[in-house]
This record gives sequence, C-alpha cells and structure tokens, in this order.
Amino acid sequence: MEYPQAYIDYLVFFHADRDYFECHEVLEEYWKEHPRDPFAQTWVGLIQIAVGLYHHRRGNLAGARKMLGSSLLRLHGEHVQQLGLDMGELTKRISTITDRLQVSDLVEYEDIELPIADQLLLDLCKRECQAHHKVWGNPSLMTDSSLIHKHTLRDRSGVIAERQKQALLKRKPRETDSPFI
Repeated sequence: MEYPQAYIDYLVFFHADRDYFECHEVLEEYWKEHPRDPFAQTWVGLIQIAVGLYHHRRGNLAGARKMLGSSLLRLHGEHVQQLGLDMGELTKRISTITDRLQVSDLVEYEDIELPIADQLLLDLCKRECQAHHKVWGNPSLMTDSSLIHKHTLRDRSGVIAERQKQALLKRKPRETDSPFI
C-alpha cells in the first residue's frame, strides 16, 4: 500500500516531535478532504489517539479517557493492519493507558510509540525525520509550553470570524420567513 503523505506526517509528528496537536491537524485535514475514504473511521481513531495523548499530557484526564476510549471503537483491525500498524499491540497500548486513567486521576503522562509493523513504513518515516533534521523517538519536552498548550496559543481569529459570520447568517431573516409565525 502507498501511504498518504498526511499519514507519514502524522507518524513523524507523533514519534519525533510528540506534537499531538499537529498530528490531529494534519490527519483531520486529510480525512475531511477524502470523505469517502474507506479508512475514514480509522483516520478518526488515529486522530483521537493523538487528541487523547494531548489531553493526557496537559492533565485533562477526563478528555484523555474520552478520546482514547473512543479511539478503540473506531479502529478497524483490517485497516489498521493495512496502514502498517500492529492492531493487537496498538489496542493493548491504548487499553493499558485507558484502564490506568479509569482507575486513578494521578496517572502521569508517558509517551507511547505506535506499533509500526511495516518495516518499509518505519524506514520511510525515519528518512522523513532525517530530511527535516528530526529525531525519531524523541521524548516529549514537558517544559515546552508551546507544545503542551499549543491549541491555546494559535491564532484563531479566522475561525472566530467565520463563526460570527455563520451566526449572523442564521439570525438574518430569510424572504420565506413570515413575521406572523
């Protein structure tokens, strides 16, 4: 299988940068651009893993529980295998974290590796890292607030403007609206 570049980017962000926010961004964009993709639910499951780990690292354990638990419901074994991952090991790793989060609110964040079973995929990801001067398997930089709190630091003015525009459009009376209803 030829892997989409967005998936390669996701894996590099996941394992080299530990930038789970970017994992989410790059794979969500791909998923939205390919609405009929047979891997759609699996893409969402992988996005949810990244979001769950992002929440966990930030101390939002309720968000981590929800996302990681949901991810397991969306990952389809055959598709995960076709994406070069070991489904059994992936399920085990996510379940272990989820189980620990269910038992205690004192679970410290630990990086995980996605179990890449396809050696060609792993080699491709490592070459991508080298090309961008990144190191595969780097640990999370727990002191890097720009990484840990990335969603709070980004410019959201475009998103906010679009939401305001949509809200105005919903409130604007339409020609078919009757003032007597």
